[in-house]
Amino acid sequence: MDENDAYRHSKWLAFMERRLKLARTLLNPDDSVLIVTIDEKEYLRLGLLLEQTFPEAVVEMVTSVVNPRGRHRPGRFARSEEYIYFVLFGRAVVGTEADEDFVAGAGVPWRTLRRSDAASARGTAKGGPAQFYPIYVNKLGQIEEIGKALPIGMPRAAAPHRPGCTAVFPIRDSGLEMNWGLIAPALREIHARGFVRVGRHTPSKPQQFEISYFTAGKISDIDSGAAVNLGRRDDGSAIAQYVVDKRKSPTSTWSKPSHNAEVHGTELLAAFVPGRRFPFPKSLYAVEDALRLFVRHKPEAIVLDFFAGSGTTVHAVARLNRQDGGRRQSIMVTNNEVSADEAKDLRARGLRPGDPDWEALGIFEHVTRPRVTAAITGKTPEGQPVAGDYKYADAFPMAEGFEENVAFYELRYLDPDDVDLGSAFDDIAPLMWLRAGATGRVVGAPVEQRALPQYVWTGRYGVLFNEDRWRRFLSERPESACTAFIVTDSPTTFAGVAAELPTDMEVVRLPDSYLSIFLPDRGRA
Repeated sequence: MDENDAYRHSKWLAFMERRLKLARTLLNPDDSVLIVTIDEKEYLRLGLLLEQTFPEAVVEMVTSVVNPRGRHRPGRFARSEEYIYFVLFGRAVVGTEADEDFVAGAGVPWRTLRRSDAASARGTAKGGPAQFYPIYVNKLGQIEEIGKALPIGMPRAAAPHRPGCTAVFPIRDSGLEMNWGLIAPALREIHARGFVRVGRHTPSKPQQFEISYFTAGKISDIDSGAAVNLGRRDDGSAIAQYVVDKRKSPTSTWSKPSHNAEVHGTELLAAFVPGRRFPFPKSLYAVEDALRLFVRHKPEAIVLDFFAGSGTTVHAVARLNRQDGGRRQSIMVTNNEVSADEAKDLRARGLRPGDPDWEALGIFEHVTRPRVTAAITGKTPEGQPVAGDYKYADAFPMAEGFEENVAFYELRYLDPDDVDLGSAFDDIAPLMWLRAGATGRVVGAPVEQRALPQYVWTGRYGVLFNEDRWRRFLSERPESACTAFIVTDSPTTFAGVAAELPTDMEVVRLPDSYLSIFLPDRGRA
């Protein structure tokens, strides 16, 4: 669809609507999230389409800066952001993120006691008389006394004098009288705990000493144990430090260096597959952050990406698993299209889709598969260690790879006659493996024999091919198996075998046509 196509928006909407309706069958209505990224060309239409397609869900939109310098467009604004829609179903809620200012080991920050907004100047409606009082600081830089508030109109010079001390009032450099952030009794209370301190001394300024304090939120962190008081400085102020990461709700605008798609998308991809290009790969860390909001406390989550692109989602899930020892599964779906320019050049060479030289330049064969393989193994397609280190939440050499299992499968049409005869079992075996949890080996016909075995078990699931061998099948069931596939045309035989298996085990009947395995099981995704 080119920019001059009057119906391009309608065509795009029809394209997206079909896919969103298919996505609905895979989403758990009780607790799942759909994440969609989009640029400025279609984000308004997508928002309306999501509201229309999923009226029962909560739809949130985030603006994410992916190119801080902006994409140059003559005569127009340099576009620097994209948009992320989060569609929340059932119990799903937006999780928290680490507050980068308050991580374990960081000192509890101090806030300036003097109010900063002009609306809080002395004598204003917002700046009541109770918050204008002297704080007496001695020559050692220690607070000796917190005085009483001065009535409106009383000059500072009329405040009581304390020998050897400077009376500090909240005064801007311009001479404007402000107010302190707390009334005197409240300040005395936290000062006794060491939560007020004297800062820089500048005799030439109207306010000669800076005064800082811990806000109520920071004091709450100390009282709750999120931060610990390690002692006091010479001036009596507390030395407090966070012992656990503090978390916060994410904002709806993301502008983080880690989300720069040029550095952590394009340049990072080049480290894994040198010399191979992909248009606008996403920042690995941006995808990781988006997923973490919803799967941080779900180590067994299933993440499906049906527009897999360069494979960033799989890569991000591998990082999340490494960080907390999770066993999250990532399923990606992509085609093997070549770009329009490449297709033109290939056709000029007399090649057509399906030719080996054509398929080798498709997105899956040329970028997605080699990128994912390089990420997991830590080696480029040429066998060299991937150069560079991961950053941010988990920093380590990229060449270390990940302890993950990855399998690649091609979806294609099967001959119905082969399916009915059972000779196409190996072609659908991966789907059974996926249904049983996608762990361990895939059950299929052994290479050394042409026929399928009578029955087989893995640590995760089993398949009974010959119903006459059901007793031995049952006797050899491992305790760890949780799914059993029974190949039989007889409902009675199936019911009899199923009755002998544990009630918490999933038992699936496979009639002579294995095609029923393709039907999605709504609510389990």
